[in-house]
Amino acid sequence: MAAPVMDTCHVSCCANRTPNVVSWGRGGLIAFGTCNSVALYNPQEVRIVDVLNKHTGRVNAVQWVHKQDCSKSFTLINICQIGCLQIFQFQRFEKVIITSLAVPVLACGGDDSRVHLYVQLNGQFQRLLTLSGHEDWVRCVEWATKDGELWLASCSQDCLIRVWRLFAKAATEPVQQTDAVLKMKENVFQVSGDGEFAVTLETVLAGHENWVYGIHWQPPCVKGDSVEQPLKLLSASVDKTMILWGPEEDSGMWVELVRVGEVGGNTLGFYGCQMSPDGFMILAHAFHGALHLWHCDSNQGEWRPSVVISGHFNAVQDLSWDPEGDFIITVGSDQTTRLFTPWTRNGRSEITWHEISRPQIHGYDMQCLTMVGRFQFVSGADEKVLRVFKAPRNFVESFANISLCACLLCVQDIADLPEGASTPALGLSNKAVFQGDLTSQSSQQDSEDFNSLSNQYKESYFQPLKLTEPPTEDDLLQNTLWPEVQKLYGHGFEMFCLASDSERTVVASACKASKSEHAAILLWSTTSWKQLQSLPCHSLTVTQMAFSPNGRLLLAVSRDRTWSLWRRGNPDTDTGDFSLYANTSKDTAVHTRIIWSCDWSSDSKYFVTSSRDKKVVSVGECEGESVTPCSSVLDVGDSATAVSICPYLCSDQSYLLAVGLENGKIVLYKWRPSEDLSSGSDWSRCGETDACQSHTLTVKRLRWRPRPGRAGHGGNEERAWVQLASAGADHVVKIFNIKISAL
Repeated sequence: MAAPVMDTCHVSCCANRTPNVVSWGRGGLIAFGTCNSVALYNPQEVRIVDVLNKHTGRVNAVQWVHKQDCSKSFTLINICQIGCLQIFQFQRFEKVIITSLAVPVLACGGDDSRVHLYVQLNGQFQRLLTLSGHEDWVRCVEWATKDGELWLASCSQDCLIRVWRLFAKAATEPVQQTDAVLKMKENVFQVSGDGEFAVTLETVLAGHENWVYGIHWQPPCVKGDSVEQPLKLLSASVDKTMILWGPEEDSGMWVELVRVGEVGGNTLGFYGCQMSPDGFMILAHAFHGALHLWHCDSNQGEWRPSVVISGHFNAVQDLSWDPEGDFIITVGSDQTTRLFTPWTRNGRSEITWHEISRPQIHGYDMQCLTMVGRFQFVSGADEKVLRVFKAPRNFVESFANISLCACLLCVQDIADLPEGASTPALGLSNKAVFQGDLTSQSSQQDSEDFNSLSNQYKESYFQPLKLTEPPTEDDLLQNTLWPEVQKLYGHGFEMFCLASDSERTVVASACKASKSEHAAILLWSTTSWKQLQSLPCHSLTVTQMAFSPNGRLLLAVSRDRTWSLWRRGNPDTDTGDFSLYANTSKDTAVHTRIIWSCDWSSDSKYFVTSSRDKKVVSVGECEGESVTPCSSVLDVGDSATAVSICPYLCSDQSYLLAVGLENGKIVLYKWRPSEDLSSGSDWSRCGETDACQSHTLTVKRLRWRPRPGRAGHGGNEERAWVQLASAGADHVVKIFNIKISAL
């Protein structure tokens, strides 16, 4: 079988905002729901190894199903109904767990603050017992089996955990009661044909300060010829901590063994927890989908944070490579801007991509961005303002350490850069933090009165980091912001798209518009940050813009189904001076629906447009007297929401295009200019993403790496490779390796 054309290099995603969406298998893989998919994560390799795409809606629960002998063979259940055995009528409930003693027992916890036990009789589950004690909603229940007895743990919004023991009465010896012996109350029930059973409350665990959302027993392990269940219970709470509980060897009293968690930040706590099969790693997933992983240092016995993947928790709207192709920046509807780069480790060949900075954490949904230099970008959100950000010293140093680009410190003059940035508690602008601010920070905290307004609403203050590996989620939230250096005012509605020229001297911006007076493109100087020009032409929102690589032309496409081409008067200046060079009207337009995307060929001779009408068209003679379509109309079979032309030619000198579709698939085409356009032979399909590689929702943006080769790799053979980054409405960012020499 031939090797696939597209090889998945990186997948960035996070867990869905539901309590039971993460499960750690005995084979070592962590499965979690991310939007409509199930991602399989290998914590040893620190990367997503596969993505399962079959669902059409959000995945709410994921669970590995194991054999009783603790073997590594397993099945993954992710809420797909194989066959209905019985329908239970409940008003509302949170979670159901099934296990067995002599007959299958089912536990159900719900919003009535009780745990209900059902036993299977004659093939049907019947309620036999109700366990009371919790004073708020029961959020999770989980069984464990030890020495022929069942242990049931339940957690609740009352901040408590209750551990129950279920056993067969016939198997226990009678206990002699005296005045000096206190015996726990037994809840006894009969199962016909199987005898009498009892449930007792073993312990109540109090240690969390907020709702407890998740509990998880340490997985059983094989010792010799037997399977042993350790009595260790992990809990996760909205108070942003996880606690590992267990009984003392001497007294048998349940105590807190380990407590880990995040301090500070603006997260809303943990939704669930899992433990590795060997018990040496514990994992929590948070309200915003972030994974938090700790491992036990076998030498010192201490629990330390581990590197883990991260990603957006809502639709990813735009992405951009830095000019050198060493990292990508993404923006999403989760109101964040994130920066991903390869992690290169000394002495190891593995290279994995990670988020090393979160330059912007905003109060509005992010929509667009463009790079205006290696360490500077402009972003736009659902507001009328554009914001300009520049990297601080701490990021440049950390980036050099993580990516091993030591030459950065020699080339980049960082002497005058601020150390980092912080955000006021009630503000949206990242404020620069300089070295002098750090020295005075502690003294200010000591002298401030708590009753002062500044102390009641403290800003998320920056602490400098010396990173040699990707940061934790807590550091990403608080210590990797970039200072905001400029705001740009001029648009009347929310921002929609941005573009910058190849020299990074001019930025073009457009906002949402339902009338022609609001659909004008604004041009900005990147030196003075003043508005240079307004370019009116379209009647509805401009959906995307692109400058030609030679900087002479600006292309814009719109919801009004037309495109416009603007020519620069003097390309050697940054004064704007753009004039309308060519455009289509409703009468001359090739596209009959919204034009979603556009891009230029690397030689600036051609541009392509893609539309909701499923068509992709190439237009040429951009420097000639007339600008006309120069390709046959390519029907891609679905709404074409993103298009990008590779900056390097294929071995047969044809152009390589990537087209993103509304159904999530990415298709590669080769196009060669031809005089005969009637046959459609100028287009040839040369590759596409398979079911696991595709997005599950709309492809929002495609961008080729501006340099040949794979980021983080070296060697002459790298010129045979190109990389393609994609952003999807399914919250996922993907990077693909493509061997262009083989196409």
